[in-house]
Amino acid sequence: MKFRLALVGALASAVVGFALSATVPSPAAADMRIAGDPGGEVASYVRKFEAVRASGERVIIDGPCLSACTLLLGIVPRDHICVTHQAVLGFHAASYYDDASRSLVPTREGSRLVMQVYPPAIRSWIVRHGARPRAGGDVPGLPLAAVRAAQLL
Repeated sequence: MKFRLALVGALASAVVGFALSATVPSPAAADMRIAGDPGGEVASYVRKFEAVRASGERVIIDGPCLSACTLLLGIVPRDHICVTHQAVLGFHAASYYDDASRSLVPTREGSRLVMQVYPPAIRSWIVRHGARPRAGGDVPGLPLAAVRAAQLL
């Protein structure tokens, strides 16, 4: 008899819990807002945006998103990215910090790998507008090609 009462109580509790969960909205995933991100180390941005993708968060670009920040375009689903009229995307050749020269040094291999992350439309824009190592040699100063995000997305 005690078992039957316990079972009935557990079932009643489960039904009430299910009914409440169906009628009470669950908290939505938080939005990530980018309002001035200069970029940084590629691997950390890849990890960050993979976590955003896995969480289902939306990303709102509301200002400059430069360098490694733009990797979100190839990692976060397009339908989870929103841009405002202030959103700017900036692309440049991949580089690494050289301790000996104490400067950023462009890397063709790094640029090739980063380009593979971007969707085809973004790669095409980058190829048309520069922001990649020149065939003739080093890229002085890592020139930045910037575009209003609304033009690409």
